[in-house]
Amino acid sequence: MTEPPRKGMVRPPAGGAPRGRAQRLRSAKTRSVSSQAWLNRQLNDPFVAEAKAKGYRSRAAFKLIEIDDRFRLLKRGARVADLGCAPGGWLQVALERGAAAVAGIDLLPVEPLARAIVLQGDFTDPACQARLIELLGGAPDLILSDMAPNTIGHRQTDHLRIMALIEPAADFAIRTLEPGGTFVTKAFQGGETGPLLTELRRRFEDVRLVKPKASRAESSEVYIVALRSRAGAPRLAFSPRLG
Repeated sequence: MTEPPRKGMVRPPAGGAPRGRAQRLRSAKTRSVSSQAWLNRQLNDPFVAEAKAKGYRSRAAFKLIEIDDRFRLLKRGARVADLGCAPGGWLQVALERGAAAVAGIDLLPVEPLARAIVLQGDFTDPACQARLIELLGGAPDLILSDMAPNTIGHRQTDHLRIMALIEPAADFAIRTLEPGGTFVTKAFQGGETGPLLTELRRRFEDVRLVKPKASRAESSEVYIVALRSRAGAPRLAFSPRLG
């Protein structure tokens, strides 16, 4: 059984399992060990319960909420592009916080969401990138990326896979953001992101690394927040990597 993908809060939510009494799976006979572990985490994760209570499509919504509360990224009237948008939690947050135009893209199908435009396709395809800008009606003010590959547990391979997503997302942000715009992307702690961070610091006024409270403690994920893009920056020139 394949595990459901992980997508992609300022304070701990009040909902979820009762404190001091973890919920358990009623039947685990037909599930793999990894699936049982994932389901147990879901049952006892207060962010999962809070997302359900508030109508968010994923617990990842609280990651963006915390980042936005800290940096004030989602300005009223902004154009927002969401890369790797399934199942749509970040689209929901962008809309409820006042974005005027919101467009997302993902390889997976995404249930329609009022006032958001969603493409199903490969973001690394230049034609999909051009279509995304067209649907937004102009250059984005904010580009979000919660894209992440399926990991296999081999550090070097997993790093190559995540960088193969981060680098084209960063390139897209550099080429298309409005001057003063912001780029947010998922990365992994311990990965060789040094060259990427150096490039982003040349092209943005401020670059931060953030681990939201809604990121699970055992997860190595971290978010790169690149603030206030500089005008006239050239295309990023990264060396080819294995996909």
